[in-house]
Amino acid sequence: MNYTENYKGIKIDVQAVSFDISQAVQEEIRASIDKLSRFTPNINAADIYFKTEGQGHTTERILGFRVGIPGPDVFAEVRGENWVPMLKDAVDKLVRQLQKNK
Repeated sequence: MNYTENYKGIKIDVQAVSFDISQAVQEEIRASIDKLSRFTPNINAADIYFKTEGQGHTTERILGFRVGIPGPDVFAEVRGENWVPMLKDAVDKLVRQLQKNK
């Protein structure tokens, strides 16, 4: 599932390989953008990719989150089991990077 949306003037591009993203995860993506916007008003774009690796009991989920801002973009990658907590972890990492760049 790939989709693009314009949320509050920010282009969000989501890529999920071989599966669909639930409505709850889509809402969490928007909430993540809102949180990041509190730390920098200059977000141009957000690229989020969801990927699973392995099969059966060795399946690992990977989430990558890139935020396009003036200057160098910030990026975070998280591995885990559930998408929503992984999104929150990625946003926390991105917030630390944005605070460091101020």
